[in-house]
This record gives sequence, structure tokens and C-alpha cells, in this order.
Amino acid sequence: MLLFLSLISLLLSQALAAYLPKVELIRIDNHLVRRQASTTSTSSATTTKKPDSQCTNGPLTRQCWGNGFSIATNYDNTWPNTGKVVQYHLEVTNTTMALDGVSRVVYAINGQYPGPTIRASWGDTLQITVKNSLTTNGTSMHWHGLRQWHSNHMDGTNGVTECPLAPGQSRTYTFLCTQFGTTWYHSHYSDQYSDGVVGTMIIDGPATSNYDIDLGAYPINDWYYRPAFELAPLIQRGGFPRGPPPGDNILINGTNVNANGTAGKYSRTSLTKGKKHRLRLINTSTNDNFKVGLDGHNFTVITADFVPIVPFTTQWLFLGIGERYDVIINANQPVGSYWFHAVPQSGCSSNLNQNSLAIFSYVGDTSTAPSSSAKSNAPARSDCADPNKNLVPYVKLDVPDNYTIPQESHLDVGFAIIQNQAQQTLFQWNLNFTAIQVPWGKPTLQYVLDNNSSYSPEMNLISLPNANAWSYWVIQAVATIAPPIPHPIHLHGHDFYVLGADAGIFNNSQTLNYKNPPRRDVAMLPASGYLVIAFITDNPGAWLMHCHIGWHVGLGLGAQFLEEPDQIRTTLAIGQDWKQECAQWNAYSATALYTEQDSGL
Repeated sequence: MLLFLSLISLLLSQALAAYLPKVELIRIDNHLVRRQASTTSTSSATTTKKPDSQCTNGPLTRQCWGNGFSIATNYDNTWPNTGKVVQYHLEVTNTTMALDGVSRVVYAINGQYPGPTIRASWGDTLQITVKNSLTTNGTSMHWHGLRQWHSNHMDGTNGVTECPLAPGQSRTYTFLCTQFGTTWYHSHYSDQYSDGVVGTMIIDGPATSNYDIDLGAYPINDWYYRPAFELAPLIQRGGFPRGPPPGDNILINGTNVNANGTAGKYSRTSLTKGKKHRLRLINTSTNDNFKVGLDGHNFTVITADFVPIVPFTTQWLFLGIGERYDVIINANQPVGSYWFHAVPQSGCSSNLNQNSLAIFSYVGDTSTAPSSSAKSNAPARSDCADPNKNLVPYVKLDVPDNYTIPQESHLDVGFAIIQNQAQQTLFQWNLNFTAIQVPWGKPTLQYVLDNNSSYSPEMNLISLPNANAWSYWVIQAVATIAPPIPHPIHLHGHDFYVLGADAGIFNNSQTLNYKNPPRRDVAMLPASGYLVIAFITDNPGAWLMHCHIGWHVGLGLGAQFLEEPDQIRTTLAIGQDWKQECAQWNAYSATALYTEQDSGL
């Protein structure tokens, strides 16, 4: 039997090698860049080559997909276009929920937290209508990590790519799924996602390792009993001089027992003996970063954010805010129940819940819960670093190494205490010596449409006018009066290359990794350290880069790259509905109860 399976595997790999599209490089301005797919929205970026007729996706052939596409396809270069439109309707409402037995106000999506899982397949078009049924708040909806190829106006970043959605109004977001994997969606309206405007997304596609059962999305997040719209102004005005207050609990898949163990319930997941299970881990927190693990079982990690990686095995996995990992759990242990641990890491978390738990039970297990003695089986609480050395992309792409990163490409992260015009003391987080604040009523894309380059300094805009050029950046944490804190840095519109991340000051003497470095859309900037990234300017639009600690971006830790502005007016199909959204917002905001007090993001 083993010999037969080995032969089938060999034949399959040979078939894939023969039929899969190759990654092509072209030379532009002395830089090697990837040849891009068609820029027209009606044509399909496909190949005429076909895989073996039996190369269809299944439990033993997860690397396959079909129609010339597989795990070996570079989705930055080529993707399917199925012609299928998958529709969803999301409504944001103000309600009261007791997710761990403690009631609080929640801005729920379709009456639930987290919001419904949006699911489509690679090459499908998603059409998602969002209605704002809040009464005193705008909202927006950002599709985290989705590249939005030539659809920047669908990115859902108010003040950058659109105006906020006014109460009572709706907007339909339409975009092609050029990537596949696991992600989430959330409001980008101040700290609103901390109060519940969060949901999960799955784009089905091939995988780098086989599995039998897909367990679906598995979000993990800190949870505050006091709403963010109360906490955020206090944090901004120094009400918590030692940093943001600790969360009151950690929710796993939307639930948990409370910290006192007096109410609520553990999340429960079933495993089938002898089967391999795909679990899609997502950190949807406001402030906390975790290490996660399942007693008695290893994780085989197959993706980092959206990027398929060469599988590696680990017992514990660091999960930063906004990061996602798809892992495979082999149910090869005795039938029983096992604790899943989400452990906030000191130095990049403030939660007092030292070991949040959930339960994984084998089918046929008759126990009510795992042994209490195993509740403390958790790792040390001091690791805030991505496992970069283990994150080897399956599709190999290199970065040109004949380039010295100039000083103007160094973006310093700092902390400041200032006084505003009303003589109020305010805390700020700065990127490139500026605390970003975006104008809700006139987003960056409106400036571009008006051919107006008079951007205010508070918009913290960096122009990248040249197409298909390599863009290198050093994000450097500098000494401040605040304690050193790692920051999960997220870039919209791109999977960026992580060339290096370490402690200390970057001075171009450090060794960087240009040979198939990790690619992802969130990476940790070490405390008192640096993060070096690169990406290609191949996606016209205004793309936000920011710390994904909700309190930090609210206090200004962000910048925006204006990429190929001359191409935006001809590339993006911006319709009347987009302009109407701004008109509706500006009419509402003229008499709104609450005004913009923070960065707006």
C-alpha cells in the first residue's frame, strides 16, 4: 500500500511539473520584476496548459486545484477567473451580548459575534453589501490581507479609499479573489472593530499538505468589558500612563468562560480519530499577541497569512495581531478531550488571563472536559517574534540584492506626548515623525480623482509614482519615553517580503535574506529593533501601512503609500455609488453627535 501511494505521489508531482505555469521575470528599469497578469477586469489570467485529468483537489491531492492552477501557481502573477459571483449581506447593529457570561454593548454583524464567515473559491468574485444600522456611528469594512488587485476603492479604509458609511446607508463591495487561504474582515473606523465589527473569511484553494477535514476559521482575541469608544479617549489623554489597560478576557472562536470561571462556556471542537484536520488560526485582537498550542498534538503549519509555505511542525506557534496561520492537526492520540491554549505573551500583551483555554474532543469521547491538571501546560510568556526562519514560501521568489536602502527609506516608529490647540495633553504614536490622521470626508482617492496633490502633513502620505519598481523600507523602533513594545505592522494591497527583523539599529551592515524570504501582509517589528520589507509597485492605489494594535493606530501609528497615482484614474472603476457614499457621509457628519477625535483609522 505504501509503495502504491508513493508511486501515485511521484506520478502526480511529475504531472504537476509538466503542466504548471512557470514564473516569468521581466527587466524594467534595471530591476527584475514579475510579469503581471492581465489588467483588464473581463479577461481571465489563465494558462492554456492543463494539468493531468485526475489532478483535482481532494484529501490526498490538496496541492491540486484544476484548469492549470495548483499550489505551484504564483498568485501574484496568475489566477483563475471562474465568472462566479458569491453574494453576502452584512448589517452592523448595536446590541447587547454576553459572550463569556458578562453582558456588554456589542456592535454585531448580522446579530452575531464574530460576524458570519464569508466563503468563496479562488477566482470567484465576491459581492458583499454592508449596511450601517448603527445610529450614532459611521463604519467601514476592510477585507484584511486581500490584495484588491486594481480595486483599491474596495479596500474599505475610510479616510484613505472611501468615506465612512453613514448611519442607515449601504454599500456593495465587489472584488475578485486573486488569492486563497484564510483571513478576516473588520471595521477601519477608529477602534470600532474592538467593539465587535469583525468576521472571518475563507477563500478555498490548494494547500501544501494533505488533510481530510476542514475545521474552518478559528479567531482568537482579547475582550474588554468596557467599550472601545469609552477606553480610546482615556488612552489618548493619558488616562492609563503605563499603557493600555489589560483586557478582561480572551475569546476563542467567540466564547470563553469568564476570568472567574463563574459564567460563559469553553469553545468546543470535534476531532475524528485517524483523520487530519485543517484549522485556520486568526488573531483578531485589539492589543494582545499569543502563543497557541493543543495538548498532545503538534501543528503542521502550511500557510502564513495568505502565502502557502513549505510545511513545518511545531508544538507552539506565535500568533501576532492580524496574522493568520493554517495548521493541520493529526488526530493520532487516544480518544479523549484536550486543552487548546492561547497564551498572551509578556512584552506584547497586557491581558491578565495567563492561559485562555478551549476544548478539542475526539468523536466518541464521553468526558465533559480534559483533566484540570493540564490547564497549566503552556509555554513561557516572553516570545513576541515571528518564526521567520520557518516561513519558507512554497513558490520561490527572490528579491534583488544589489540595492542599498537609503536613509529616506527609513521610517522611524516613536512615541510622543503633545498638547493640542485646546491645551489638552495627548499621547501619540508616530511613524516617520508623524501621527497620521485621515480626513473622513475627503479620502485620499478623492484627492487623486481631483488631481489635487495638496495633501496635508497629517495624512502621512508617501508617493511611489513609478510602476513595477522595487520598494524597500526599514521600519525602525527608536528610543522613546514609553517602554519598548513590538508592533504588528500590516500593509494593505500587497504581500510584502520580510528581508529581516531583529533588535538594534539597522545600518545596512546587517545580513538580510533576499533568497525566497517570507512573504506576508503582517510582520512583527521587534521592540527596540527593526523590520526590513520590500514590495513591487504593481497595484495602483492608496495603501495604508499601520500597526495593528488598535490603540496604536488610533493614536497615529500609520502611513499611506500612494502608488502609481497617474494610473489610478484609468485603472480603478470608481462609480457613482462611491461618490454618493461621500456625499451621504458629509451630509450626516455636519450634525453628527460624535466627531473624529483620533486618527480615524
